[in-house]
Amino acid sequence: MQPEVIREISPLFRAANTGTLETLLLHAVEHEYPANRALLMEDAWGNAVYFILVGWVKVRRLTSDGAVTIAVLGKGDVFGEMAVLDESPRSTDVVSLSPVKALSVSATHFVQMLLRDPQMQYRMLQMMGARLKQTNRRFELKDQSQVKRLANTLTDLGRKYGTQIDQAGVEIFNVPFTDLANISDVSVEDTAKIMGKLDERGWIRVDSDRQVLQITGFKQLQKMMELS
Repeated sequence: MQPEVIREISPLFRAANTGTLETLLLHAVEHEYPANRALLMEDAWGNAVYFILVGWVKVRRLTSDGAVTIAVLGKGDVFGEMAVLDESPRSTDVVSLSPVKALSVSATHFVQMLLRDPQMQYRMLQMMGARLKQTNRRFELKDQSQVKRLANTLTDLGRKYGTQIDQAGVEIFNVPFTDLANISDVSVEDTAKIMGKLDERGWIRVDSDRQVLQITGFKQLQKMMELS
């Protein structure tokens, strides 16, 4: 893989200079995973940083009662970087939702790259700030309706990872209701009901053959969130 190709995948790569990308590719390991496969286990956090080239994953918090999805990530995103930077243990794992291709870079090489490239450091801070803003947004929506909480999740996934299908809509992976419910703080039953109503309105459409969710009413959902 050439630096010019990988630069198009992630905002973090676009911020890096060519020398940094060449070093990354020299030390990176490419992985392929089928759907429903663990990419990163609870005891492996802090060993490497992973960059998603293709596909979708979910990050789960592990508890005595089971696993709860706390994030869904797609092409261009990165995970494992915070465990490397703060060196703290994690009670989470990462599981593929779809077939996934990813690059991993060891913790040592990732830190060395950050230290050598100020632009990459700056972009890393921006990404951390964006994640904090997203967390704060979810907290602010705690008192809003379940419809708005789910709409926030759909528009967020569409904005970050969606592929444009027309002037008004985008398509994303058809994320299971359980995972949508977890990251939206909505029950699975109510998630199914709300998604059914959005389907009736013509705002979403599932393409089961391609495993994608077409958010045909993306602009309407965005407008709903602007009013909250």
